[in-house]
Formats: sequence, structure tokens, C-alpha cells
Amino acid sequence: MKKQRRWGTLEIAFWIIAASAWFVLPEQHLILTEIVGFAIMALSIDLILGYAGIVSLGQAAMYGVGAYASGLFSIYVTGEPLTGLVVAAISGAVVAFSTSFLLLRGGDLTRLMVTLGVAAVFYEIANQASWLTGGADGLQGITIEPLFGQFEFDLYGHTAYAYSLAVLFVLFIFARLLVSSPFGYSLRAIRDNPLRASAVGIPVKPRLVAIYTLAGAYAGIAGALFSQTQQFISLDALSFQRSADGLMVLVIGGTGYLYGGLIGALVYKIIQDGLSSLTPQYWQFWLGILLVAFVLFGRDRPRLLIRSLSDFLSHRSTRPGASTQENAP
Repeated sequence: MKKQRRWGTLEIAFWIIAASAWFVLPEQHLILTEIVGFAIMALSIDLILGYAGIVSLGQAAMYGVGAYASGLFSIYVTGEPLTGLVVAAISGAVVAFSTSFLLLRGGDLTRLMVTLGVAAVFYEIANQASWLTGGADGLQGITIEPLFGQFEFDLYGHTAYAYSLAVLFVLFIFARLLVSSPFGYSLRAIRDNPLRASAVGIPVKPRLVAIYTLAGAYAGIAGALFSQTQQFISLDALSFQRSADGLMVLVIGGTGYLYGGLIGALVYKIIQDGLSSLTPQYWQFWLGILLVAFVLFGRDRPRLLIRSLSDFLSHRSTRPGASTQENAP
């Protein structure tokens, strides 16, 4: 577990590059903010799919509830962004906890249908409650106060990107500590063989409920970041497409190692933006072709390449110390 918690060279380089993008790419802060939102959404799905084996198509329910909760909180209570994040996290966690018991009653196919149904129910509730959510017209009038009273959310996304990246970093550190803890290893055991995990004394159902609730909080925070940075929410936040996008991001980046969602979000958004610029009418067709080809021919290669490069750099960094110890008397 101590080895899993150590930061590798590639990890440090990844976050340095992400932070330096604020200085190097000032004209791309808006799209970078969208990428960070995708990454948090994918991270929430990776916690339940990659580590607990819970297949879900309803993560948009927690995402959308978090977005609406944060937006309504900013309208009727206060526009302080950090408080809005807490409200969204609690809202997403409550939705996930209240629906998690439905996931324990069947296999993967049942879970897919149940989570899809839960998201559809919340979508229709938001659509019918137009007096509260704005319905098909979307929730408008969201006003976010300056961060810490100093940094305003401008139209160019400068504050939004730094704010979103900082939130992603905090959530990632917590998730990293969690999956490298005994709790995280018990989730892997449940994912691989629930019956065997139960036989050795692991409380399977409480652990699944706990990780699903945490993933719901993460999705709620992702939704809050969207509402705070865009200052507008539509029904798309609760749509099936939102959950599908998160799964596609994980297909690209890979599951079960946290960075898959982050890398997948970057690659997916770049491909989406590039194809929509080249072929505005058929970009979804070409995106589908690329995803099918990626799954068939190179699904695990990015992860294996990253792991091999990380092991190589770790070996190089520890090699001088090892030689010094060997030559010591």
C-alpha cells in the first residue's frame, strides 16, 4: 500500500503540465474547464466501475441533481462557489445512497436498467417541475460570487479553469488515498469475486453502498462545477448522453487506475472538438468509428504503455541510490 501511495515521475509531470496550461494556453481555458468537468465525471464512474465492478448508466442523475442543487442554492441562498460545491456533493450523495439499495438486487444487466431508469425519472421530474428548474428552457439567473471574494468568473474561463483544476486535484488525491487503502483493496476483491470476498469476512453490500454514495458525491461536484462556470443548466445535465459520455471517456482512458478518466477526458474532448470543426454534420459518425476501432485494437495499450514508462522512470530514479548502497562498506 505504501508503494501505491508514492507519486511517480509521470504523475508529477502530469499535474505540472495541467497547471502550466493556465499560463501556456490562456486562450483555451474554456475548453480546458470542460475537460476537467469531464474528468471528474469519469473519475466518479471509475470508482464504481473500475474498482467495485458496478456498471452504471445513471451517473447523470447525480450529476444533474448536483448541478441543479448548486444553481438553485446560488439563486435563492448565496452564490459563494465553495458552499455550492458542498451542497452539490451532499445532494449527489443523497441521491446515490437512496438508490444504491436497488443496485444490490441483481447482476450487471439489472444494474444497467435500474440506473438508466433512475436517471430517466430525475430527468422527467426536472422537466415537469419547470417552476423550479426552468424545464426545457433551462435554469437561468445563476450568479456566482468571486472566489474567495477576489477572483471573478470571467467570460474567458481564467478563474474557472484554475478553480476546476484545484477541485479535481483535491478529489483525485482523496480517491488515490482511498483506492490504495484496505477499503480500496476490499473493493477490488468484491469486484473480482463477491462470493469469495463475503466468505473471508468482507461486508460486500455496505462497501458497495459506500463507494456508490461517494461516487455520487463526485458526480454532484462535477455538475456543480458545470453550473458555476457556465451559469446555466439545461435538461441535458440529466440526459442519458451525459452518462454515455462518461463511459466513453473511460473506454478511451481505461478503468481501474484513476488516470484513465483524466487522460480519456482530454483525448475525447480533443477528438470531439477536432471532428466537429472538420465535419460539423458528421462528427458523431466519425467519433463512433474511432471509438469502435480503439476498443477493438488498442483498449489496453495506453494503460500498459503508461505503466511501463512509469516503471522505467521509477527504476531509473532509484538506480543511483541502489548502486551507492552496493558500493558502501
